[in-house]
Amino acid sequence: MTAEALPAELRRALVQLARTPRLLIACDYDGTMAPIVADPEQARPLPESVNALRSLASLSSTTVAVISGRALRDLATLSRLPSEVHLVGSHGSEFDVGFVHALDAAARQLLIKIKNELERIIDGAEGVHLEMKPASVAVHVRRAEAAVGERVFTALRGGPCTWDGVQVTEGKAVIELAVVQTDKGHALDVLRHQVGATAAIFLGDDVTDEKAFARLTGPDLGIKVGEGQTLAAYKIADTTDVARVLAFLMEERRTWLYGEQAVPIERISMLANERSVALLTPDAKVTWLCHPEPDSGAVFADLLGGPTAGVFGIKPERNGLPLGQRYLPGTMTVETRWSKLLVTDYLDHYAPPHRTDIVRVISGNTRAVIDFAPRPEFGQVAVKLAAEPDGLRVLGTSDPIVLRAPGVEWTITSDGQHESAQAVVEVTPDQPIVLELRCGSDDLSPAEVSEADRRARAASYWTDWLATLKLPEVQRDLVARSALTLKGLQHDETGAFLAAATTSLPEEIGGVRNWDYRYCWIRDAALSAQALVRLGSTAEAEKYLSWVHGVLATLPGPERLHPLYTLHGTHLGPEAVIDTLPGYAGSRPVRVGNLANQQVQLDVFGPIVDLVAMVTEARGKLTDEDWRMVEAMAEAVSRRWHEPDHGIWEERAAPRHRVYSKVMCWVTLDRAIKLAEAYGRPADPSWPGLRDTIRADVLENGWNEEVQSYATAYDGPDLDAATLHIGLSGLIDPQDERFQATVTATEAELRSGVTVYRYHRDDGLPGTEGGWHICAAWMIESYLLTGRRTEAEELFQQMVDCAGPTGLLPEEYDPIAERSLGNHPQAYSHIGLIRCAQLLSKQD
Repeated sequence: MTAEALPAELRRALVQLARTPRLLIACDYDGTMAPIVADPEQARPLPESVNALRSLASLSSTTVAVISGRALRDLATLSRLPSEVHLVGSHGSEFDVGFVHALDAAARQLLIKIKNELERIIDGAEGVHLEMKPASVAVHVRRAEAAVGERVFTALRGGPCTWDGVQVTEGKAVIELAVVQTDKGHALDVLRHQVGATAAIFLGDDVTDEKAFARLTGPDLGIKVGEGQTLAAYKIADTTDVARVLAFLMEERRTWLYGEQAVPIERISMLANERSVALLTPDAKVTWLCHPEPDSGAVFADLLGGPTAGVFGIKPERNGLPLGQRYLPGTMTVETRWSKLLVTDYLDHYAPPHRTDIVRVISGNTRAVIDFAPRPEFGQVAVKLAAEPDGLRVLGTSDPIVLRAPGVEWTITSDGQHESAQAVVEVTPDQPIVLELRCGSDDLSPAEVSEADRRARAASYWTDWLATLKLPEVQRDLVARSALTLKGLQHDETGAFLAAATTSLPEEIGGVRNWDYRYCWIRDAALSAQALVRLGSTAEAEKYLSWVHGVLATLPGPERLHPLYTLHGTHLGPEAVIDTLPGYAGSRPVRVGNLANQQVQLDVFGPIVDLVAMVTEARGKLTDEDWRMVEAMAEAVSRRWHEPDHGIWEERAAPRHRVYSKVMCWVTLDRAIKLAEAYGRPADPSWPGLRDTIRADVLENGWNEEVQSYATAYDGPDLDAATLHIGLSGLIDPQDERFQATVTATEAELRSGVTVYRYHRDDGLPGTEGGWHICAAWMIESYLLTGRRTEAEELFQQMVDCAGPTGLLPEEYDPIAERSLGNHPQAYSHIGLIRCAQLLSKQD
């Protein structure tokens, strides 16, 4: 029993319906759940339909009901449905919850009068029988000869059907006379109101079901079972198709609510070529790819929506569990290995501009299955696939996409909106199969450079760069992978750094703390560049500073800097929600854009000026352009340091006088003064005094006697891991008792085993989050500064143990559920790992 037997347009409508926030599913019984049979007492529902309804009723935000003409007691006895499925009998006059069975005296007398008259009318009419219900009487003629039935119905229509107070419902071979309102449409409305449904579906076969179809509007869906005129938008053949509809709806609804079995975030590997990024699951599925830029719409969003959101998979036809996945040493090329199959993936580093080219090489000695399901713009664009001798063309997109796959024979299927392709290929040791996905091109011709040369060229780009770095002895290989990850997150054309490769990977499974990190944060990018400068590579910092200069050139002054920008230095559009995607492990909403773009964050100047100081020292020269920027940022701090702001964590609450932000204002002036002194530049005479003023202000107002620690802000006792920068920055001597007390208090309040939380205060958002790897790194550095090396080494090892098998770290770790959380790979996490490894190596 497969859903493919249903019409494609109906499947597409069911997919859309499954994604409504609160869904009501209602259906008739006879002829819908159960086939019509000669003896109504033998009308049993199809087991497949019962199973599907039971499963649907168990889902959150989903209500299931059966609305039948049968008496409620008979419906319950026959259907044997679980209590989670609401039963509505007598065409809506009997609800399993909320029906008032007691009739007033007039209604009781009318019901007795109807019964007596009906018994008189059917006397001697063979095959006709009465069904007594609490508030009605039904006359069934299904087992009577046609002439007999018509004679009885004529008498009814001319007699008791015309009496005052009688509600008449006609169905197939049945007329029901009730003394209360009976209307399946009314029953549907009552249920909808009770559960607050945002959309409803009704399935029915009888003319009595038309009253329910008539009540459907907007996103609702009506399905008529069998032939005949109907108000329903769709028709299906029989009760077997009903079971198919319910099973298909259940799978789609469950996937949308909870996501499919989600791959642990840290086990996902990243491909990069400094222009694009793509993510691979441990079994070689391309689960995430955006085009034409990393912050564009996704072509493959399996990571956030399962295979129906777009996926490009390769696996053996049999023995599907991979043995392992790894990066080729020193590269961004990934190998996924099975016993008889090897898939090698990389992004072509030298593809033409505005192209995203993934090369996938299949080698081994077995049969492999290829699944290709592109879903541009997060699946919002309907696509078709056209097979040609050299590959596939994706039709219906504004930007061309082709998959070069010479000689591969494809089977193309449709879900009603999108087409997908599958192929089974024979892989032999002497004949690897090369697949080339080319986004931004309609060219299916062979590449000018052989695949082997392109692979070697892409690998050597990374290994040659890595060879220039000064890697620490502690966790040398993991630091190398972190460095490659940071470089892979830099957009070479512009110099901007991504904060992470993804959007909406949750900070809490099933929660709403799902943010889009595919942009360049002024602060985060400066810290990424600093990490690479410390490893001996300044080119990335130079490109980033050039990007910052370009952004500043569009502003009247640095104080107008936004916290983040697109990779091309433009303002972000409004934050939006992709409500058709279920999210990673059912964590919604899936967001694009970021409201933090509108916040005031006064800490952004410090990391930039600190970076200028580091690059200047490395190159031995302070450029005029960099110095003008330093002066402007120092001036911005002079004007605004005393203001409250939203801070490093971008809380969506009222601004506060945050210690970290004040510390970074102090860093701005401190580094500016030192640059002026070291390179003979004229410093504003007010800077030294202001630097001392800010320091004194922080030391006096940031200290909280109640908790014996420097707090988050001047207005309360809550603690924040970012406040550790009061010592990490040099504003206070790390040996100062107040800093040591702050480390102890922060450890007690925010450290949980292997990780450190940002804070525990109410930040105005529902739910919780994990501990942040960057916060753990700050704690490790604080341990070292205060002479607690053993604790530093232990926490660092625990941080290392959180990395995935290919060495990548997402944003957070949940020490209770023991799982990774947040966007991936996260620049902050790799910045922290590099810094701690260097500090631990220096003190060996």
